[in-house]
Amino acid sequence: MDAIDFNSKIIEGYLGLLDNLSPSNKLDLIAKLTASVKSDLKLKKSSFKKAFGAFESSKSAEEIIEEIRESRVFNRQIESF
Repeated sequence: MDAIDFNSKIIEGYLGLLDNLSPSNKLDLIAKLTASVKSDLKLKKSSFKKAFGAFESSKSAEEIIEEIRESRVFNRQIESF
């Protein structure tokens, strides 16, 4: 079964459940779904923007460089012929 077919079957199932709701309840549900989608889009945009920017640290550049150098691991093994 395709993902598209599966998703459309899920949507049809939900629509079958929602047929019994009153028009005012359906409108309320639409408003809540719209608000949910808008908040999801805002979170997605803000999380993308948070991925960029300056690195912040209380350490000096020299301390950071030293920490990076100390964390290096060399496991190179030279085999003799």
